[in-house]
Amino acid sequence: MDTSRSSGRVAAHRSRLGLAAALFVVLVAAALASSASGASQRTMSNYDVQELGSLGGTYSAGTSINNAGWVAGNALVASGDLHAALWRFGSVTDLGTFGGPGTNSAVLWPVKNELGAISGIAETDDLNPLNEIWSCGWFFTQSRHNCSGFVWQDGQKRPLPTLGGYNSFATGTNDHLQTVGWAETTVHDSSCVAPQVLQFLGVIWGPGGDDVQALPPLSGDRASAATAINDEGQVVGISGDCDRAFGRFSAKHAVLWEDGVPVEIGDLGGVAWNTPMAINRKGDVVGFANRSAADGGAFRPRAFLSTKPGKIIDLGALGDDPYSQALGINEDRQVVGVSYSEGFACRAFLWEHGVMTDLSDLAPGYSGQLCAANDINDLGRITGEAIQEGTGQSVAFLATPVAPGASMNVAAARPARIVQAPAVSRGVLRDVMLRSGVRPEDLQP
Repeated sequence: MDTSRSSGRVAAHRSRLGLAAALFVVLVAAALASSASGASQRTMSNYDVQELGSLGGTYSAGTSINNAGWVAGNALVASGDLHAALWRFGSVTDLGTFGGPGTNSAVLWPVKNELGAISGIAETDDLNPLNEIWSCGWFFTQSRHNCSGFVWQDGQKRPLPTLGGYNSFATGTNDHLQTVGWAETTVHDSSCVAPQVLQFLGVIWGPGGDDVQALPPLSGDRASAATAINDEGQVVGISGDCDRAFGRFSAKHAVLWEDGVPVEIGDLGGVAWNTPMAINRKGDVVGFANRSAADGGAFRPRAFLSTKPGKIIDLGALGDDPYSQALGINEDRQVVGVSYSEGFACRAFLWEHGVMTDLSDLAPGYSGQLCAANDINDLGRITGEAIQEGTGQSVAFLATPVAPGASMNVAAARPARIVQAPAVSRGVLRDVMLRSGVRPEDLQP
């Protein structure tokens, strides 16, 4: 055997392997650099911000936006009542209530369908015979009116039935015209905290007009509520005690229902406020949750993303802010929400590719403060609440990404303008804070 030739072939083979390995390392490094650069450019896109019209009052908020650009939310009317509102085609529509003057309505969750169906809540003229405030009343200055979930479509608004009790509450509607929320049963539940008396369960209404399906809580829990549904029929929501009929210990567990069976999504370590807010078609879920059992029922939320049950990620907060809420998500896994300081001052955020950015830094042409980003559609358009410069009033906004190719250096953008508490936590941000069932005592140390 010619050992010199064999040794030569081995050496040549090793040399080729070394060159291939070196080339592989170079290509991987280049790909990573390109990916990082691309992600940076995507997160650095500018936004044009438009303040939306009002219903004659001094407060408005956008909470939902579909791919057609329809924005739904709520606004004060001249009398001071809060009404559900729909912004489209350059004008605003008052969706009204189920009662006369002194009754209220609102759209409080991302609705998410392309059929023009808007779901929300509306009061009737009837006072609750059990003197309950119910989930709706905490949005409406602790009103004691009965309240019904509704679906509005083509100019018609219809109430959604209960499970035998007096009240219901609707959140989202999908493209199959299935609407989710929760409703009272006839059961007087000992886990309720006064003035709440009756148990409530999550519900799917539709697609048929008479279709009503109750969604059970996890084993050992007493109550449930559904907060969002996607086109695959996956439903997310909360499971826990009846408690106050909203937030806190009603949200002991974040859950996903498939075929009516609840599965726990997971938590960040807390025992309250485990609240999913939105789910996209892929099944990605965003929301907020307390991070420590030591916080008990105090409101200490942190934004989360869950890509499957049992896998939950803390999305963090802006800068040194300790608290945050993720409120909306699109098909590209762009997440929007609000970041809070220790005193619950607010900043709207956009999270994508692992990076959370102050939305105001991406909108240098807007003179106000973007306080809460409540929803985002698949085109990247965002709606929420802004603090108007000069007046300090809360106004609904629509933020639209600029044309491709336009980018900015966030570091060179204007400094963040943080609106200071307590005005934020008690007044301007009532829609964002109260959507979680938050009350003043929940914000105390």
